[in-house]
Amino acid sequence: MTRHWTPLALIYLALAVIGLVWTWTFNILAITQMVDFVGDPLGSGPAVSSITADLLVVAVAGAILIIVEARRIGMKRGWLYVVVSGDTAFAFAFPLFLAMRQRHLTRLARAAVAE
Repeated sequence: MTRHWTPLALIYLALAVIGLVWTWTFNILAITQMVDFVGDPLGSGPAVSSITADLLVVAVAGAILIIVEARRIGMKRGWLYVVVSGDTAFAFAFPLFLAMRQRHLTRLARAAVAE
């Protein structure tokens, strides 16, 4: 049962469970209150809380992924993308990391071919 479950995999699994429970707590609240999910984000009801919880869990999982992946492939200062997301937005920092990751992998692949 515990075969192939690394500590990192367990952290991601825990975040998945937290994300499910946290968002659906607010989703059920919105459903029982007959909240309009399309109009509610303009207010401050349970749909907004669900979206906030959803994005927070994704940001935490993404931050962990950024740090772990940057270390794994040898990118320097991977943690900086997480820090920058606090001043900008995770919606900026995560795609920027993915772009720089791809650039780094391409450079590594070209260097391996040149050898």
